Parts: sequence; C-alpha cells; structure tokens
Amino acid sequence: MKQNLSDDLLQQLKECLFTGALLPGAELTSQRRMSASLKVSRATVREAVGQLEAEGYVEVRHGGKTRAKNLLEPHFNMSLGEGKALGDNPEFQRQVLEVRAMLEGEAAFYTAQRATDDQLKALDAEYRKMQQRQQETTLEKAKEDLRFHMMIAESSHHLLIISFSQLFYTRFFNAIYGVLIRTLKTNGRYPEGIRAQHSAIHQAIMQRDAEAARSAASEHILYTRRHLEKD
Repeated sequence: MKQNLSDDLLQQLKECLFTGALLPGAELTSQRRMSASLKVSRATVREAVGQLEAEGYVEVRHGGKTRAKNLLEPHFNMSLGEGKALGDNPEFQRQVLEVRAMLEGEAAFYTAQRATDDQLKALDAEYRKMQQRQQETTLEKAKEDLRFHMMIAESSHHLLIISFSQLFYTRFFNAIYGVLIRTLKTNGRYPEGIRAQHSAIHQAIMQRDAEAARSAASEHILYTRRHLEKD
C-alpha cells in the first residue's frame, strides 16, 4: 500500500511541476508539512521526493531543502558571461527582441487563459506599483519591466514557457538592458507608447482575453524594435 501512495504522490508532484503550479527554482514544502497536509507518512513523502530527485526533477540542498530544477537548463549551455558579451551587439539585440515578441505573446496568451485568481491579483498589484514609480534609473526600469513580464510567464501554467523565460531573461539581460539604453538615446526619453502598451497587456489579461493579450504583448516588443530600426 505504501508503494501505491508513494507512486500517487510522485505523480501529483510531477503534475505540479508540469503545470507550473511549482515553479522552476521554487522550494518544495518541507517533507514534514507535506506529510501532515496530505495525511501520508513521512516515509511515503521521503520515497516520492527521493524518486523525483533520482529522475532529475528536483535537487536536495544542504539543510534538507528541496528545490525544483529548471528542466531546460542542462540544454541551455550558454554561460552568463557569453550572454553579456553578445549583449552590446545591435543585431543580436534585435534578435533578442524578436524572440521576446514570440515568447511574451505566448506567455500572455496562456496566462489570460490559465492564471489563477490569486495570480491575477498579484499581476494587478505589480502593474499598479509599476505605474506609480517615477524616478527609477535606467537599470531599475529594465529590471522592473522584466519583473512584470516574468510574472506573466510564471502565471502561464506552461512549463516550457516558464523555464525558457527564466533562462532567457537571465542570460540575455545585458542585451535587454542595452535595448533600453539605445531607445533612450534615440528618443531622448522613455517612449510614451510603452506605458500604454503595458496597460493594454494588463487589461487583456485581467479580462482573460487571450488573443488580445497575445497581440498586445507582441506589439509591445515590436514597437521597441521599430524604434531601434530608425537608429
């Protein structure tokens, strides 16, 4: 019977990973709490988590904390240093924008369809904070923008979108930041259209209009690319 319970728990945990309910990089609930909340023995939990680790879904850190792994990371071998080196190249910056247009469009589409009510509340709160901030540095603006888009990706309940977004934004942040620097130099200020585009993305997701969310998120990035093409 214990083996059946362990198998059931293993499948439940995998389902949490595959649906994005448990984000790559997030810590699993402690085995003690998992045992209490699911009303199964510690041995059952330990066996299921051990199997998850053996299959490469999680890693156990010092102190016994268990973290969900990003399953794409072993296949994404470019180091942070290489990403920084490419980040100043204008052509590479354009390519990053083109990938972002596709990635963020799909992330917004699935988030509009699948986000929980709590996730929508968190996105709404982050959007409102973003609108209230006024005196950020350029670096802070870049981080703020990515935090909003990463929250959208993490609310998509799409494992591949979440995993790739985490890796893409981390490794190519220098290129994303470089795009903002060039845009500011070209226009002399933060383009007015960006604020309206964030609003369109936010509104479409809040209304669970998946097609409008996809269109608004893609257009947001392509708008910036068009500005760079004038440079």
